[in-house]
Amino acid sequence: MRLLVVAFALLFCTAAPAAPVTLRVVTPGLHPSAASHAIYFPRLLRLALEKTRNEGPFEIVQIDQQLTSPRQATEIKNNGIINLMWDGSDKQREADLWPVRVSLLRHLHDYRLFLIRAEDQPRFSAIRSLDELRALKAGAGVNWPSTDILRANQLPVVTSIAYEYLFPMLRAKRFDYLPRGVYEAANEARANPEQALAVEQTIFLHYHVPFYFFVSKENAALGKRVERGLRRAIKDGSFQQLFNSIPAFRQAQADIDSGKRRVFELQPL
Repeated sequence: MRLLVVAFALLFCTAAPAAPVTLRVVTPGLHPSAASHAIYFPRLLRLALEKTRNEGPFEIVQIDQQLTSPRQATEIKNNGIINLMWDGSDKQREADLWPVRVSLLRHLHDYRLFLIRAEDQPRFSAIRSLDELRALKAGAGVNWPSTDILRANQLPVVTSIAYEYLFPMLRAKRFDYLPRGVYEAANEARANPEQALAVEQTIFLHYHVPFYFFVSKENAALGKRVERGLRRAIKDGSFQQLFNSIPAFRQAQADIDSGKRRVFELQPL
């Protein structure tokens, strides 16, 4: 009888199995000027986590704040209000954060065309060399990885601490052109109609800037799970399927393939 009582006591006192811990991924808000293509990144993140669902449940939370790129990196480094971002890479960012080394944009991020004041197209159509372009000023974010590349190639740069300030600065002639990803410029011109900007029609800058997901070095487990998911998505074709579903990416690839633009090669850092 005593053994039976003990057995029942053990049965009822044994703790129930712990529920799996839900992985919580917090990402920055999307800027309206970029939302038409930037929706790709949260979708790609979800795809990667779905491919690794056997490793545990997850939730993705997008905050309603639009953080600058430096602020995003600082928040992640300091375990702040977000724990994952997507952006171009450079030595400093890779020193501060943990990069998921899967190219999110393939080669699209290596081609830059310009937003310009619409009336300035003849000025750019006449440019035939990088030396001639050096007579003009570019605009860029103060801590964008591409900013250092432009300067290293002797292209004068005027910077802004915030992305959204660059459009009125261009209109106000603080600089002459705004290099943007081939997939970004058209949507940004449409999103800022009051600035009367246009996509320059004759020039590409070409230089390599990898575009990755980034997490905290203290949260490399999240980065490794995302990387495993991305590689599975590449292997089964779902990565490419999602990539091809973004109209801005298809349009950008068609622009590259057309061969109609002069390509000015910049030296990487």
